[in-house]
Amino acid sequence: MIASVLVEISNKNIDKTYDYLVNPSDYAKIKIGIRVLVPFNHQELEGFVLAIKEDSSSSYELKEVISVVDIDIVLNKELLDIGEYLHKTTLSTLISCYQVMLPKALKAQNGTNINIKIDQVISLNKDVDLTSLNIPQQEIVKIVKQEHRVVKTVLNKISTSSVSTLLKKGILKSEEVEHYRLVDEGQLTAQFPLTIDQQSVVDKVLSKRDEYIPYLLHGVTGSGKTEVYMEIIEQQLKQGKTSIVLVPEISLTPQIIRRFKGRFQDTIAVLHSRLSAGEKYDEWRKIVKGEVKIVIGARSAIFAPLKNIGVIIIDEEQTTSYYQDNNPRYNAIDVAFYRGKTHHCPVILGSATPTLESYARAVKGVYQLLELPNRVNNRPLPQVRVVNLNENKDTSNFYFSKELLTAIKSHILKQEQVLLLLNRRGYASYITCSNCGYTIKCPNCDIALTYHKTNNMLRCHYCGYGTSLPTSCPECHEPSIKNLGVGTEQIEELLHDLIPSARVIRMDFDTTTTKGSHVKIIESFSKGEYDILLGTQMIAKGLDFPNVTLVGVINADTSLNIPDFRSSEVTFQLLDQVAGRSGRGDKLGEVIIQTFNPDHYAIKYAKEHNYLGFYQTEMHIRKELKYSPYYYMTLIKISSADYNEASIESNKIATVLKRELTASIILGPTTSSMFKVNNIYHFQIILKYKKENNLYPVLTKIVEYYKSNRKVKIDISFNPVSFIS
Repeated sequence: MIASVLVEISNKNIDKTYDYLVNPSDYAKIKIGIRVLVPFNHQELEGFVLAIKEDSSSSYELKEVISVVDIDIVLNKELLDIGEYLHKTTLSTLISCYQVMLPKALKAQNGTNINIKIDQVISLNKDVDLTSLNIPQQEIVKIVKQEHRVVKTVLNKISTSSVSTLLKKGILKSEEVEHYRLVDEGQLTAQFPLTIDQQSVVDKVLSKRDEYIPYLLHGVTGSGKTEVYMEIIEQQLKQGKTSIVLVPEISLTPQIIRRFKGRFQDTIAVLHSRLSAGEKYDEWRKIVKGEVKIVIGARSAIFAPLKNIGVIIIDEEQTTSYYQDNNPRYNAIDVAFYRGKTHHCPVILGSATPTLESYARAVKGVYQLLELPNRVNNRPLPQVRVVNLNENKDTSNFYFSKELLTAIKSHILKQEQVLLLLNRRGYASYITCSNCGYTIKCPNCDIALTYHKTNNMLRCHYCGYGTSLPTSCPECHEPSIKNLGVGTEQIEELLHDLIPSARVIRMDFDTTTTKGSHVKIIESFSKGEYDILLGTQMIAKGLDFPNVTLVGVINADTSLNIPDFRSSEVTFQLLDQVAGRSGRGDKLGEVIIQTFNPDHYAIKYAKEHNYLGFYQTEMHIRKELKYSPYYYMTLIKISSADYNEASIESNKIATVLKRELTASIILGPTTSSMFKVNNIYHFQIILKYKKENNLYPVLTKIVEYYKSNRKVKIDISFNPVSFIS
């Protein structure tokens, strides 16, 4: 027997299977999709068995499989197919496409050892006269009778010897039960009756429940999209179908998990990046064993090995986090469509602010458009005021206008809560010298360091480099160091000065690095322990706080100034989404947006909650400039530690592209916006095309040509969500 094995190294030079002899003693164990340990170039590596055959046409002398790692199949047929699909559509190595699907415990990765946790569980084997037992034994039997099944370690705390005696006498029995590490976070919640609009959406989807149809659910903030998702899932559960629900931010996960677990109890598995390796392993095995019917999670949850999928839901579909920006560069939405076709099931993209691409496809009929135009119970959308910061005369308090500060105090006085958005973490955006103008930059990257006051550190948000804040300028040596720009940390400090009585909690990358920190912050704010939640974009979507009646945007221009053609769209989406956090309960909501660009169309339409107006304006601009969705776009990145090498090869690639891709507009090569990161220089070429039949063959040849070049790295992103890199 011969096993064709794909080894764990992600290198384009060895991106193929290698044949190995199988010892007859292992014949019964070898299956397609399991991991094996094999000798490879003086190493021992793990790999996936992708084929089993009787003969080999290999020219090299075959070595023997060392050992079989798995009992059960890791990559089932569908996951193997998805891996091939990703390999072809992203031009990434096949092994990277398989590795990205799996929890760490199941990746082909020699040396990984994550154990299954086992509990000894005690139950009553036969009834007994309690008077015949001593007091500790009586107490133990009473507990087991009451609880039915009790973990042995709990009973050992009463008396280890008594437990042993009762087991020997056959009064109690013991069995091994797997202990899942993730704590259940759900509690029973009320099920709300659907509105007419919600029921209409549910009926339309369920009327073709066994067909692959991509839907776009466009519902204003607070329209009850989650309730629609749950109703569709429940009806599919009744048909024996399973479901996948993707959410974009870890910060959304606690609230949505509670709502789903409150309704569906223990039928749910959770998959996201903040779980430990052991927790992910447990959740994955629950899915494989068929113990759960619903999977909720972030991007990688789209690979959950569910069978008989009845619906796939992508909430907040406009979010860029569904696109993975390292190899394999895949979009979870594309994978959702691929799986939807496989399982003949609906795929629902939900958003209050869909991407232009999605809405354009819905207008053309590629997606079916579903709409929830009103909030639940016809609650009004919050009133939005735009404050022109150019007219803010209070130089002593530059970051808070009089209008916003007065509103914050007023709402807190009424015992209502406030959300404040500033999409920039840290204390100051950059540190500069007022004497000579020197800006302190990362030594590894062409990027200014950000100041974090809590630990008095300057930190690079790209490579992680950190250094303490100098007392004088490194260039002119004058004590003229100034903080410029503002981050959430500085705003938090300023709030304590301006409103000393206000209880403020900050939610950004720096305050949510520890496990469970998202949940703790959201719970504390939900319980009313804080008056103000200050945060970055992670607080802008999906969160539901009924007592929040004021949302303030400190500076709406942060995302508007990004050098990317999607900056206006990102700004509109962010403002409309964060505005939607206000007035979700019984009280009226208010929103104040501070900006230096009050006449910008993205801000004007956000003020009016006018998605369609923004869509029409932005589509006109995109058409004129030949951008997506009128054109497909591909980004080619050329990287090297040698500037000249990167520059020369970039020009060579551009020459080939201009010669071979006659139906494409080719922009570049140019230096990337983040030109130097971690001592690596980056150039880029952008392709625009409506139809380019030669695209994949030409790009594949380029990738093949450079796969042996150790000085230059080529990365290709098809229809990336951002061109900032």
